[in-house]
Amino acid sequence: MTIYLPIAEVSVNAYLLLGAGGIVGILSGMFGVGGGFLLTPLLFFIGIPPAVAVATQSAQIVASSISGVLAHVQRRTVDFKMGGVLLIGGLVGAALGVLIFNYLKSLGQVDLFVRLCYVLFLGVIGGLMFFESVRAWRRSKSKSYKPAPRKQRGWVHSMPLKMRFRTSGLYISAIPVVVVGTVVGILSSIMGVGGGFIMVPAMIYILGMPTKVVVGTSLFQIIFVAGFSTILHATTNYTVDIALALLLLIGGVIGAQFGTQIAVKMKSEQLRILLSLMVLVVCFRIALDLLIMPSELFSLGMIE
Repeated sequence: MTIYLPIAEVSVNAYLLLGAGGIVGILSGMFGVGGGFLLTPLLFFIGIPPAVAVATQSAQIVASSISGVLAHVQRRTVDFKMGGVLLIGGLVGAALGVLIFNYLKSLGQVDLFVRLCYVLFLGVIGGLMFFESVRAWRRSKSKSYKPAPRKQRGWVHSMPLKMRFRTSGLYISAIPVVVVGTVVGILSSIMGVGGGFIMVPAMIYILGMPTKVVVGTSLFQIIFVAGFSTILHATTNYTVDIALALLLLIGGVIGAQFGTQIAVKMKSEQLRILLSLMVLVVCFRIALDLLIMPSELFSLGMIE
């Protein structure tokens, strides 16, 4: 069944969009990421203009994240206080990101910039996550290995404005928490992602949060940042395609429920390895598109 998307100005198979939304919903429930790092490039490949894909994807992230958070709330693995502090920085970052996006769009460079951002961030983060996760997995398999006690002091603990996050078992400064939220908010607006592929590693390795709490807390923060980004894009750029968002939303909500069930049955090291591999695959695919010469070349010139 083919439908016409009025804002994107293209015709796309509806079942293809439902399937893409469902796959990303499963990832959202499994890894605590909004799934935008995968769905936005998929929309590029389908033929959706990058500006429309970025803005519309944020709406789908909201729906799939809500579905995932509800499942984590039942298991009491959401740190609402930590999510609230992250949200403060996230909203500020989302507003800054939309301003940058609008400026690049006026220059006609937003498509190239978005793709380059994906290659850079996905390549670096995916590589670091993969090597660290494999190292942790090998250590867990070793019978002679005993986990080192978590460091109680560090640069995060030495900064002022400390807050106690009881669900996460942390007593750290709120400054790095707000900074992480701001960076994720900027990426959410520019790249059309929830920011979970950066948020999750930052919460584990920088803030020191337990893995079991990270997924639900990340999804909680993503809901509001992605929703705020969607509103800003819709009111300033007019690039949110409701028909596209609805199809992605339906698939995402259903897929997120399956993802949370899968996450319960897998170990945290396995989840991190799978996430890092998926990030690297998407990075390679986008980089390939940028490097390969297109089949049809165009040139511009003055008409005499």
